[in-house]
Amino acid sequence: MTTIDTYHVPVLLDESINGLNLHPDGVYIDVTFGGGGHSREILRRLPQGSRLFSFDQDADAEHNIVDDDRFTFVRSNFRYLKNWMRYYEIDHIDGLLADLGVSSHHFDDESRGFSFRFDAPLDMRMNKRADKTAADIVAEYDEEALADIFYLYGELKNSRRIASALVKARQQHAIATTQDFLHVVEPFFKREREKKDMARLFQALRIEVNHEMEALKEMLAAATQLLAPGGRLSVITYHSLEDRIVKNVMKTGNAEGKMIQDFYGRIETPYRLVNNKVIVPTDEEQQRNPRSRSAKLRIAEKK
Repeated sequence: MTTIDTYHVPVLLDESINGLNLHPDGVYIDVTFGGGGHSREILRRLPQGSRLFSFDQDADAEHNIVDDDRFTFVRSNFRYLKNWMRYYEIDHIDGLLADLGVSSHHFDDESRGFSFRFDAPLDMRMNKRADKTAADIVAEYDEEALADIFYLYGELKNSRRIASALVKARQQHAIATTQDFLHVVEPFFKREREKKDMARLFQALRIEVNHEMEALKEMLAAATQLLAPGGRLSVITYHSLEDRIVKNVMKTGNAEGKMIQDFYGRIETPYRLVNNKVIVPTDEEQQRNPRSRSAKLRIAEKK
C-alpha cells in the first residue's frame, strides 16, 4: 500500500498549518490531500467537534485516507469546492489549506508521464478518469495553440519553434510517449539549461491537461465566498503563474489583480494579509526535501 512516507513529504508543514489558526468547532479544508501529510497534522491539532474535508481527484490518494470521525475525503477536483460544500450542507468554513503543484509521488510514478526521467505514455492526467492526455493535446492542438501553451504556462521564448517542430513530427509518426516527445524537442534546448527548460515544457503540458489555472481561480473564488470572517487562507505555490493568482486574490479579491477603491482611495479587498512577505522553507528543509526549494507560502485572513 502507498503510504505518506513514500507518497509525498509535506512542504512547510508547521508554517502552513499554523497559518490556519485552528480553533474548536471549526470547519477546515485541505484541497490537496495527496499523501495526507497536511491533513494528518491538522487532525492531530484539531479539537474534537471540528471537521476536516480533504479533496483529491487522484484515485491513488485514497490509499492514504485517514480513519477519523472528524475527517471526510472528497474524491474530486478542488474546483468543485463550492458544490461539495453545498452537498455536505456546509455554509461557511474557518480555514483552507492548499499545497499546489505536483506531488513527488506523481513525478516518481514511471507510468504517469509527468517526468522526462522515464519513458512512459505521455499522459500527465492527475485524474485518470479525465478524457484528454498530454499525447492527445500534442496530437490535436494546432501550432498556434501549442505555442501559446508553451509560452504562457512554460514561459519559453522559443515556444513557436517547438510547436512547429511537433506539428511537423506528428505528421510522420505518433508522439505517444515521453521519449517520442523528447526526441522532437531536445534540439531546442541548450545543454546548460536543458533540464530547467525541459521541466518548464513538461509543466506547461501538465497545466493544460489538468486545467490547473482555471481550477485554481475557481477554487479561490469559492474559498473567498465560503470563508467566515476571521477565516484563514493558507496557500503554498511552486511557480510564478500560480503564485501571481494567489497573490492577486489575497491583495485585491480577484485573480486578475484588479484594484477596486472606495471613496477615500482605499483598496477594497475581502482579505487582510497575515504575512506581508512570503514564507519560504528553511535551508534545512530545502536540503531535506528538494521539492520545497521553490515553495512560497502566503496566508490571508477574511475580513
